Amino acid sequence: MAICPECEFELDIDELDVDRGDTLECDHCGVTLEIIGLNPIEVEAASEDEDEDDKDEDEEEEDEDEDKDE
Repeated sequence: MAICPECEFELDIDELDVDRGDTLECDHCGVTLEIIGLNPIEVEAASEDEDEDDKDEDEEEEDEDEDKDE
């Protein structure tokens, strides 16, 4: 059992189904959470910077692919 840091909703998470670093959404408020501890399960709101970094990396790869095609 873990508690959403945003809305304090009790999350039913099976520790065998998750790994540290996994993300999930709170069933109650919809915020994206990251697993930061496994025994006991601990979660924190996932930073949006990680998602933006992933998007930036994808865009850079696309730009590199386009450069190779030219």
